[in-house]
Amino acid sequence: MARRRTGLVFDERCFGHRNPPGGPPWLAIPPFERPERLAATFRALEGSGILRHVERLPARSAPRAALELVHDASHVERVLAEPRATLRLDHEAWIGPGSATAALLAVGGTLEAVAGVVAGDVDNAFVLARPPGHHAEAARPMGFCLLNATAVAARWAQLARGATRVAILDWDVHHGNGTEGIFRDDASVLTISLHQEGLYPPGTGGLDASGEAIVNVPLPAGTGDAGYELAFERVVEPAVRAFAPDLLLIGAGQDAAASDPLGRMAVTVPGFRSWAERAVALAEECCGGRLVAFLEGGYSLRHLPAANLAILEVLAGLPPSFEDDPVGCDVPTGVREIERAAVEAAA
Repeated sequence: MARRRTGLVFDERCFGHRNPPGGPPWLAIPPFERPERLAATFRALEGSGILRHVERLPARSAPRAALELVHDASHVERVLAEPRATLRLDHEAWIGPGSATAALLAVGGTLEAVAGVVAGDVDNAFVLARPPGHHAEAARPMGFCLLNATAVAARWAQLARGATRVAILDWDVHHGNGTEGIFRDDASVLTISLHQEGLYPPGTGGLDASGEAIVNVPLPAGTGDAGYELAFERVVEPAVRAFAPDLLLIGAGQDAAASDPLGRMAVTVPGFRSWAERAVALAEECCGGRLVAFLEGGYSLRHLPAANLAILEVLAGLPPSFEDDPVGCDVPTGVREIERAAVEAAA
């Protein structure tokens, strides 16, 4: 396997954003989207030794002008407010002390990664930041998402770095409604969303979505590695090749993992590695290897660290730490007829 120069964005200041616990004070159920997602991932990266083989990139705060390339000014104003206590902005979207700093670093780190990849300083990059972004619409935060990092990065890459055509591949288990909506009428940005059918947000992500360059692949609950492989082969890869992007952005949400509490899919760590391998091969074929992945969802502290490590190993051209899934969930093998039908309907 060829070694590649891979950038990594990680900044502990992203820990400062905290969603509130659920239930009454005497129960205090931990939120799904929490700092431990990054902390556990970084421990896995340290333990594996991979940090010796990647280049750390800075997570600088995104300028407000960049945010307003895709977000309304009023939306940005709400997100960047610094309340003394946590408050709810919209469905499953909160801000509190530290939220603005984390959100700006998540977007700014993605811009730094794009700048490094487009300039050729690194071949590709992985942005391990939070909060996630793909549900954030032009004027609305939702679903743990405050600012849409991949959408901002796509438009910024076009306007500031000369990337005429940008493809965004979102493999989070939830539909990337915010990204799709932002670019609905823009044929210069291809949005592809692989997601569990009918999960979140309700009523979005169907095959009948209207727009200039939108590809949705809603998959049935229980889809595992083989079903996703078929979706890549029949839908994702042909769409990206036909679009011929200058840059490939990945909305890398690992919540299709078999142990994830917010998805009902059955993907393993080797499955995520395979997705990354296919994405790297597509980028090398279509856009000189220029690829930036941004962490979206993924809420299983069993699967997420290992899956993130597997993706980073692929980006860097390193052998796998795990030949088999270290978590050991029971998962289906092969492709069911219901999955085959769903993929063919999207093809």
